[in-house]
Amino acid sequence: MTCKNSLFILLIVLIIGCQHQNTEESSSTNTSESVYDSALAKQIGADDYGMRTYVMANLIAGPDRDQDSITAAKLQRAHLDNITRMAEQGTLVVAGPFMDEGDVRGIYIFAVETIAEAEELTSTDPAIKAGRLEMELRLWYGPAALMLLKEMHPKVSKKSI
Repeated sequence: MTCKNSLFILLIVLIIGCQHQNTEESSSTNTSESVYDSALAKQIGADDYGMRTYVMANLIAGPDRDQDSITAAKLQRAHLDNITRMAEQGTLVVAGPFMDEGDVRGIYIFAVETIAEAEELTSTDPAIKAGRLEMELRLWYGPAALMLLKEMHPKVSKKSI
């Protein structure tokens, strides 16, 4: 086989490969367009990429963690009640502890636009007020579908916190 023939075959393979890739992209675009729900996207604040702005919080062990066990348990209960309140309001979409004993104790993801709004929400937490926890807040760009967790979570949980 000559060099000229090899180049011709390579060119054919590249053209066929590009046509196949374009067909795949076209069908995936059509599939996405056929399931796109503009009303739902608007309801949950999704942009054209299905994303939105949140504020993510790292819950960090605070300087005042030397409460007796009864006080610590009461603070934890009040902390969980505050989480429930914010989730019911729709301002907190994700919350959970880390499963190790590190300084970063857990995370929150707030459905708010600014750090100031998240600071206002975190200031209501009894564990923050007591110095048991501190919050590190930053803007985060994530999937707008997180807003659907509020309606989905009760369908998979047998117990509440």
